[in-house]
Amino acid sequence: MDAITVVTGGAGFIGSHLVDQLVGQGERVRVVERPGAGTSHLPALVEVARADIRDRVALTRAMRGAGRVYHLAANPNLWVRRRSEFEAVNYRGTVNVLDAALEAGAERVLHTSTESILTCARQTGPIAEDIDVTLDDAVGPYCRSKLLAEQEAMQRARAGQSIVIANPTMPVGPGDRGLSPPTRLIRDFCRGRLPALMDCTLNLIDVRDVAMGLIRTMQRGEPGRRYLLGGENLTLVGLLTILSELSGARVPKWRVPFPLGLAIAYLSEFWADHVSGRPPKATVTGVRLTRRTMHFDPSRSLAALDLSPRPVRESLADAVAWLQAAGQLAERETTQGPSAVPISASPSHDGLSGNA
Repeated sequence: MDAITVVTGGAGFIGSHLVDQLVGQGERVRVVERPGAGTSHLPALVEVARADIRDRVALTRAMRGAGRVYHLAANPNLWVRRRSEFEAVNYRGTVNVLDAALEAGAERVLHTSTESILTCARQTGPIAEDIDVTLDDAVGPYCRSKLLAEQEAMQRARAGQSIVIANPTMPVGPGDRGLSPPTRLIRDFCRGRLPALMDCTLNLIDVRDVAMGLIRTMQRGEPGRRYLLGGENLTLVGLLTILSELSGARVPKWRVPFPLGLAIAYLSEFWADHVSGRPPKATVTGVRLTRRTMHFDPSRSLAALDLSPRPVRESLADAVAWLQAAGQLAERETTQGPSAVPISASPSHDGLSGNA
């Protein structure tokens, strides 16, 4: 019997596109998703194994027969009420996945990292895949947990284990059922819910091109190096200008100064931590990342993988059309909501699938 390709977090934004492409290439796919996660949108031929990546016993069962393992599962948010959850899921969960996959005899494992850990205060020019970063460079507990996870994967790869690493930038496009931060930004802008903004630089790539990039990294990647999966660099104003042309929504004229934005974020997180328990309107990590260089140069990685991402305008048009069809843009807001600072950093990634 042929070995199974396992995808952790395969029901998430990137994961579901990856699974579609793997099935289209004739691979037998098993998706590992946390108990309770929706999987009805996955292809009928896909096997689903329920396991929280913090549960080593459940993961060991889920990895049986694995040939190749794509590890995408993570908590992609920039805030959780219990900050220790980031390390438990994103770092220790990654250790569990790597251990379980290799003990099951997997021939190769791909660890999906993120672009937000590649920023550092001293960086002024475009960021490439070979940048050297340390834990002191990490902005907030989310980025720290993702950097710890990547360091674990890199250390094992350099010790001879068959592990490859890919760092997608911000994925956009259709099919984001969980509404990752970039998709929430698109939705809120198109609904008139962004009265103001903090400008910054973003790198956007189509989620379908990320999925293909992960497959190419699995096939061609060299253990011990990163592969940066990036597309176009845009300012936030540039992004909203394209969305304005696609949707008719107006680009906000008010720019929030960084000190004010940071104060709003601290107040928002305090309210979320101690009163509402719901995600804050702005996060401290997100605002702090607006001060970092987020301009990326993925050219060497794209050349090594023979990957040519499509124009981001096409991706944004598909994202808006999908949100419209999903009923997310049914009503244009006539009053401005309380979200004064759009959170523009991290797809958080990863834009993956929570496994908390």
